[in-house]
Amino acid sequence: MVKLNRIYTRTGDDGTTGLVDGSRCPKHSARIHAMGLVDEANSAIGLAAVKMAGAPGAEITRIQNDLFDLGADLATPGDDFAPSEMVLRIVPSQVEWLEQRIDACNEQLEPLTSFILPGGTELAARLHIARATTRAAERAMVALAGEDAVNPAALAYINRLSDYLFVLARVVNDNGRMDVKWVPGQSR
Repeated sequence: MVKLNRIYTRTGDDGTTGLVDGSRCPKHSARIHAMGLVDEANSAIGLAAVKMAGAPGAEITRIQNDLFDLGADLATPGDDFAPSEMVLRIVPSQVEWLEQRIDACNEQLEPLTSFILPGGTELAARLHIARATTRAAERAMVALAGEDAVNPAALAYINRLSDYLFVLARVVNDNGRMDVKWVPGQSR
């Protein structure tokens, strides 16, 4: 169990932060950048969640917990991605759950005939902000993977999450009926 008696430790005053293995990492590193963007995505999802009720809210809470797992995964350097009692790693079943939710949401929707603009309802707009923020986290994780080992399941999870947020935005837009369609070249 996590117990935080003090919020500040002063250990990061030198521009570094601690990782799960006890090592220190510069706060400007690709690893910390990716972790920060995962945190931003989680916060954007939380902003959407305050407008939700019922089952999607419970799903969002599960996803927010998964994103904390993802942050712990990224904070654990090395190339052994097996979870253990002491090491949190994203696992394929978390990715599969998202895929199942995407499929379930998509069953309610008419196929897209155009790209859609982020908007429609306030909740859909919030979900699109969360989706775009999640894509930024994914780009940062891919950049990190270009220089250090990243759990493949974590990369798959963040990719599926943005897809989930996209289809969920369509669902809350009255199953796509309130989607705002892109009209190419409309302003020419």
